[in-house]
Amino acid sequence: MTDLAAALADALDAELAAVDAELAAGYPGDPGTRQPVHTVYVPADRFDRGTVTAWGARALEAFDAVVAGPADLTAIWDVPGELRGRVRDKLAAEPIEDLRIDFEDGYGTRPDAEEDAEIVRAAEELTAAVATGTAPPFTGIRFRSFEAATRRRGVRTLVGFVRELCARGGIPAGFVVTLPKVTATAQVAALVAVLEALEAEHGLPEGALRFEIQVETPQSVIGPDGASPLPGMIAAGAGRCTGLHYGTYDYSASLGIAAEYQSMEHPVADHAKAVMQVAAAGTGVRLSDGSTNVVPVGTPDAVRAAWQLHGRLVRRSLERGLYQGWDLHPAQLPSRFTAVYAFFRGSAESAAARLRAYREQSESGFMDEPATAVALAGFLLRGVDCGALGGEWVEKSTGADLVELAVLARRTIATPR
Repeated sequence: MTDLAAALADALDAELAAVDAELAAGYPGDPGTRQPVHTVYVPADRFDRGTVTAWGARALEAFDAVVAGPADLTAIWDVPGELRGRVRDKLAAEPIEDLRIDFEDGYGTRPDAEEDAEIVRAAEELTAAVATGTAPPFTGIRFRSFEAATRRRGVRTLVGFVRELCARGGIPAGFVVTLPKVTATAQVAALVAVLEALEAEHGLPEGALRFEIQVETPQSVIGPDGASPLPGMIAAGAGRCTGLHYGTYDYSASLGIAAEYQSMEHPVADHAKAVMQVAAAGTGVRLSDGSTNVVPVGTPDAVRAAWQLHGRLVRRSLERGLYQGWDLHPAQLPSRFTAVYAFFRGSAESAAARLRAYREQSESGFMDEPATAVALAGFLLRGVDCGALGGEWVEKSTGADLVELAVLARRTIATPR
């Protein structure tokens, strides 16, 4: 480097030091942890330590009743029949990856004394589920919003639930709370203050309590100045915000979409999710699509039709980089995992071959950029995380172990599940 170049570089380092630090803090990249493929919402009064087991049994019953063999799987979802066994194993072993005990819309408005009693019972049941190994890897609660009409009840529920968990041994690993119907960045900052106070009250490590933002109001997508407040909301989360979750029906209704046309694939939904995607890119905040309220119940034909719809919507989300969604009924689990597994397994061989060729600098028919290699590695690791792909197969096919792939995928933590 010439004297002039070195002098200019030194000057730029000094001039841009604050910007460099700000970018590093605001855009740390993928957190390197497993992201669940779905979140299941269960009304608080219907949750107990056996919920996951019961959902799995109901999902298997629905699956076996209609999908008697591999040919049935192919006929319904147009995917390889060989996936039937893998999907069935998933439903038996881990039917729910992420569960929210719902004290908001799914629970409804109850007298304070009744909700307070439910907090105690639900916290006790969650603690028991964790202790007995029947809890899913990720859990949490959704409480009422911080808008004026529901704020006091929302804070009371959040404070009460954390208190009950701490009295029973502490916060479970993978526990996240959900803030719904956000309409202002100040509400996110207020939640951070509440969580800080709870940590201080119960002697929890700083940052132990984390949260997701539900994006289900127009005000959370576009602010009065015409800009999106979502980047500011993520920043206001002070490193505690783990996800942005799209709320299909609240958002659609707030824009005047008739009930018949409210859907995850409506243009207003796609717009909101595109804004979410750009806002969250590089921040380490994960995205989740919403849900469909078409439930697979009734006649076999009705079940098949609902499964086809749900499977298509799940696939659509995955193709758009939304790797998580909501499920509201046990019979939606077969279509969730069938679609997820077909998505990852359908492209796994190509992704592995391209990644091996990139690493070995050999011909593959693609001239992949470094950014594409990051995406290929991330894709394969997601497949391993959810059980669609075997870790040994991925390592053999790419010629790299999972830690190497995590580094290539720019995961901050280089040890995948």
